[in-house]
Amino acid sequence: MAKYREPADLYPRDGAELARKLIDDLGLDVRLEEGQPNQDHYDPTSRTVRLSPDNYNGRSLTAVTVAAHEVGHALQHAEGYRPLLLRTSLARTAMVAEKLGAFALMAMPVVAVLTRSPVSGAGMLMLGIGSIAIGALVHLVTLPVEWNASFDRALPALKDGDYLPEQHLPHAKKILTAAALTYVAASLASLLSLYRWIAILRR
Repeated sequence: MAKYREPADLYPRDGAELARKLIDDLGLDVRLEEGQPNQDHYDPTSRTVRLSPDNYNGRSLTAVTVAAHEVGHALQHAEGYRPLLLRTSLARTAMVAEKLGAFALMAMPVVAVLTRSPVSGAGMLMLGIGSIAIGALVHLVTLPVEWNASFDRALPALKDGDYLPEQHLPHAKKILTAAALTYVAASLASLLSLYRWIAILRR
């Protein structure tokens, strides 16, 4: 994505303008907001597409392609795409599970000392590892939702609307692939966190 942020003024529309055009063309009842840096996402609770400042204001290939990807999620929601609805609930579960797992692992030594029971400590360890592993798995199983938003929603919209020159589409596909792999990256980060905890506990 960093590679295709240049040239920064490649298109007449910035990411926000393209997103708004797609939203209007698709007849979607969603809001569009400038969000936090590096936090492009669609919020199904408030029906809001949020683009990071770089992508909201940028006119690069990355900006317009990421904008289309997030509108793709809004289109999924409008059409009642069930995997997206499932992903939304699972994502909440993943966040809670990861926090619970981290807390259990930090509390494990204290619980073991207070209870003077190896079983209690082992139970907290299993709870912590299991919770973090669940979080990683949940992130991983949401990949089809991201893939659908990229290649069944965003890419056709960009093609059909002639928003990108034909020669730019192969590069846009690379960006859409990166956007679709966001949750895979989150899953790998969770697994690395799990490995770090196991390494610490083995010392």
